[in-house]
Parts: sequence; structure tokens; C-alpha cells
Amino acid sequence: MKIRYILSMIAIVAISKNSYAQYSQDAIRFSQTLNGSTARIKAIGGAGTAIGGDLSSVSGNPAGLGFFTKSEISLTPEYDMQKTKATYLGSTMADKKNTGNLNNVAAVFYSRLNNSNADKTKGWLSVNFGLGYARTNDFYENVSYGANNNASSISDYYANRANNSADDLLGDWAYRQKLIDLYSVGANSSEYRSNVIAGGNNNVMQNGTITRTGSQSEFNLALGANYSNKLYIGGAIGIASIRYNSTTSFIENGDVSLLENGNDVNHNFTSVFTQDQYTKGTGVNLKLGMIYKPVEAVRLGFNFTSPTWYNMQDSYAERLDTRIIGSNTFQDGENYPLEYDFRTPLKVAGGLAVFIKQFGFISGDVEYVDYSSAKLMSNDSYNSTDDNNNIKSLYKGTVNAHVGAEARLSSFAYLRGGYGVQGNPNRGDFGSSIKTASGGIGFRSGPYSVDATYAHITGSQTIYPYEIGDASPASFLKKTNDNLYLTLSYRF
Repeated sequence: MKIRYILSMIAIVAISKNSYAQYSQDAIRFSQTLNGSTARIKAIGGAGTAIGGDLSSVSGNPAGLGFFTKSEISLTPEYDMQKTKATYLGSTMADKKNTGNLNNVAAVFYSRLNNSNADKTKGWLSVNFGLGYARTNDFYENVSYGANNNASSISDYYANRANNSADDLLGDWAYRQKLIDLYSVGANSSEYRSNVIAGGNNNVMQNGTITRTGSQSEFNLALGANYSNKLYIGGAIGIASIRYNSTTSFIENGDVSLLENGNDVNHNFTSVFTQDQYTKGTGVNLKLGMIYKPVEAVRLGFNFTSPTWYNMQDSYAERLDTRIIGSNTFQDGENYPLEYDFRTPLKVAGGLAVFIKQFGFISGDVEYVDYSSAKLMSNDSYNSTDDNNNIKSLYKGTVNAHVGAEARLSSFAYLRGGYGVQGNPNRGDFGSSIKTASGGIGFRSGPYSVDATYAHITGSQTIYPYEIGDASPASFLKKTNDNLYLTLSYRF
């Protein structure tokens, strides 16, 4: 029989959130934004860097505003159907979440400069002002996974934490709630180990859920100018916003072995570990762009997006609840508020569009983002050194690529298609590139236009509900989004 030391309860010492939180993951999560765009640009795979003349230019390449010869306003609602299939220890579960939102709204106001009798095709011809709201990231998702585990328990994780730190809060809770205990491992030594019975024919039923809501968005003020219908330049200031909510729960059901009156006695138990996070933030960035036409049929585009400097307010809470049948019910929890600053990576994009007379065009662009350059800032309540080291070691630079085409079917109807790849920022096998296949149609009659787009988005991710070294159980997530966009535009 194992000899267990019965100790008085270790005093619970509150510790700062950075012992638990993974700010490095949040920094990358909030850096993976896309340019807001109309249904037209979404239909061609997001390949809009060199297109111009579309209201996506307000939040994308501001040089494209220089192509407008009239004022225009547009509105783009979205309907998003999210699905996740999770495989955990050989068992597969599916979950989904459907949401509707306002994806993009923008306006451009045309201002002609050359009002003289001089050649109206030479010199600075117009400076156009644009403004708009764009949704740049979407966090809505539901994830469910679960299976019988006969190899480990999350209590092994609690025990490791208790062994590594004498004042670890989560380890203290697990000890008080009888999920771990101090075991003799020699004549003069002891260590914390799990009381949960796992191994052989003894299974622990594990279920995990993740519920996330929120989004990132930008409000942009932009200018675009036209020089001789040849060179187009522009700039924009973006005011960025983050709202992120996440609730993660991990539930275990099984048996624990407790020492009662000198004997090991087994009891059925249920334990729930819950993590709640609410994060909001505001930031600012700068965009500079250019489009050049070496010949009438070819457009070359370039766009620079500065880092976004964010100020963040974060509230993180943990809770551990355990019910042991025939014994006790325990509840422990703590909240950790923190305010901090962080900086996203800069982005550089280049594009090429080829117009085939009145029949349509083909467009492609690439964007480079070095996620390892994201940075969190230390303050009196938070030391960012470990998180910044994690960012540099776990993440890398990626290339995002987009290609698409538009065909003019008649004087008022258009057919579009595209494909895009958002590179995987992880150095390890924790995720995949995000791939988007899209298609759409558009109709224009006088000053009115309607564009509709369907986009199918796929990606994968591996998550670990708890870390115990090489034996850590993993859940493989296969994610899909089926998105519908509708843009209504009016020129005046």
C-alpha cells in the first residue's frame, strides 16, 4: 500500500495572472487580421491590392480610392456558419455556431482637382476621401470534445504544478479538494501525485467545451489621389477595436482513492475546471499604398500597414469545483484583472491585376507578416519577458496569398471566383494554414449595384486540455466556415 502523508492544508497565496495566462497566444490571435472588404473582393479570394475603384480600398489599399470618379456608399452584411469536428483519444464530436453581423460599411467622396481648360488627363486629377467600418477578425465558435482516458487525468497536471511551486494556487485548490495528495517516494522524500484512478481498466471520462464570441474591427479614414490616370497613391489611419470572450470548461468523472482511517477508499467524483476570459482593447495603425499602371491593361499595387499599437484591458478568472460522492463538495475561484499594451507585426503586400479589355480581369497578391515580431509591453503589474520569448520561439513569418478573377457576362452581370491562403504562424504542428475558396455574382444597373459571395474556409488546430509532457492528450480540431456576404452599393 502506498504511504501518504496527511498534511495540514497549504495556505492559498494569490499569484499574478501571468503564471496562468498565455498572453503570447492572445498576441498572435489578435494579429491574424484580414482587410475588411466588399462581397466583390471577397469573391475574388481577397486579391484586391492592385484592383482599385472598390470601397474595399478604404480598409485595404487606400491608393485604390484614386480610381473613383463619383462618390459611392456601400453596406455589407454577413452570415457565418461555423462548424468544428474534434477528435480526442479516438472519439469524434461535432459542434457549430451560426451568427450574423455587419461585415463592412464604407463611403468615398469624389473631389475633382483639375477644373481648368487644360488637359484633364494630366497632373493631379482628384483627391478622394473615404471612411468606413470593417470587421477584420471573427472569434465566434463552439468546440466540444470528449472520451474515456485510461492513461492520465488533469489531476496529474495539478500535481506537477504543486511539485514545481510551493505557492501555486491551482495546485493548492487541487490538494484541498482531494484530487492530489502528498505521497512518499522514498525514505526522506515525497511528491504530489494524483488521487484519480486511471490506468488499466480504470477510465476517467473527460469532456471539454470551448465557447468564444467577439470580433476585431477597424474604423478607417482614408485619402486616395489620382495622378494622370497612371499613378495612384493613398494613406489611411485605422482605429482598431477588440472584443473577445472565451469560456473553457474541462470536466472529469471517475474514481479517486482517498486515505480514510488508514485505508484506501475509492469514491466517485466529478470535477470541473473553468477558465473565463474577457478582453477588450483599442489601437491605432497607419496604411500607405500605391497603384501604378505601366500600361492600361496592367496594374501593380503595393500596400504597407504599420503595426497596430493596442491598449488592452483583460479580465481572466479560474474556477475549480469538485464533488466527491460520500465525502465533500469543494469550490475555489479567483479573478485576475490586468491592463497591458502590445504591438502587432507590420504587414507588407504587393499585387498584380491584368485587365482583359471589357471582358474582366485576373488578380493576385501576396502579403508578408512576421508574427515573431509581435511584442507585449511590461508594466508594474506584468512582466512580459517570458511571453515575448515564447512569441519569438513559437511563431514565425508567413506569406498570405490570394488569387481571383472577374468575368463580365453582360453589360450588367459579373461572375467571380477566387482562392486564398493565410499562412500558419506556428513553428510546430499546432495548426495549419487557413484556406478560402470563394465565388460570387454581381449586378450593376445605373448607380446601383448588388454583389453576393459565398466563401468556404477550412483550417485545423491541435489543442491540449492539459500539459503533462509527452503524455499530454491532444484534441485535433478540423474547422470550417461557410460565409455568405451581400453588398449593396449606390453611386452619386
